[in-house]
Formats: sequence, C-alpha cells, structure tokens
Amino acid sequence: MSFAKNTSVMLLVVSICTIFGAVGCDSDPVSPGVQPEIINGTQSFEFQVTAVSNFTGSWSYTWDNASTFAAVDHSTVLSGGTATLVIADASGTQVYSRSLTEDGSFSTAVGAAGDWTITVTLDHATGDLNFRVQEGT
Repeated sequence: MSFAKNTSVMLLVVSICTIFGAVGCDSDPVSPGVQPEIINGTQSFEFQVTAVSNFTGSWSYTWDNASTFAAVDHSTVLSGGTATLVIADASGTQVYSRSLTEDGSFSTAVGAAGDWTITVTLDHATGDLNFRVQEGT
C-alpha cells in the first residue's frame, strides 16, 4: 500500500473515532463532574452534588419509608437554571413537589408507607444541590 493511501485510511479511522467519541460524550446520562453523592438509609435519604454546570437531566431513586410522611430539608445554591424535587409515596401518589432553591424545612403530605420514589430534575442548572428526606416520626 502506498504512503498516500495509508495516510488516507488513517485519517478516515481517526475521523470516525472522533465522531463516535463526540457522540458518546453527548449521550452519557451523567455529564462529567455531575456525580451525586447518595446516602439511601433506612430512615433517611440524602442527596448532594456540587459544581453542576448548565446540566439538564434527572435522577430517580427508591427509598423505603416505613412512615406515612417525611420531613424534607434542602439547601441549594443555583446561579442559573432550575432544580425540582418530586416525591411519590408507595402507591405512586405525589406527596411533595418543590423547587430546591426554596431553602428550608418542609413536610410531605401523608401517603402510603413503603417504597417511595424520589426524583430530582435539573434544567440547565448551575450550582450546588443538597437535600435530605427523613422518615416522619
């Protein structure tokens, strides 16, 4: 094979690898640097992620709540975008929905005990997120 032909083949291979590499980065559900720290315990669920930059996506978790309600605390600082926390009880009924930028202590509505679903949704969010959900007593 000639030098010119080898060079053309090499350029084609490099181009294809570059294209697939770029597509692979865009399809990754967790952007680089967006690695939530999760503690999913028997009486509480904790979520924290720092240095999010213009991220859009969501996470859902199952948390076993032996109670019929929960206390929710959040402290989030965003310089852009939105972050929403939605909690559904074991029957799938939404018992909580609030922007995470509303710092403070809140309670869910009363719901069915069991496996609750906690969903965090970010839309072009930039900043730090932190919340905790604790079994009601």
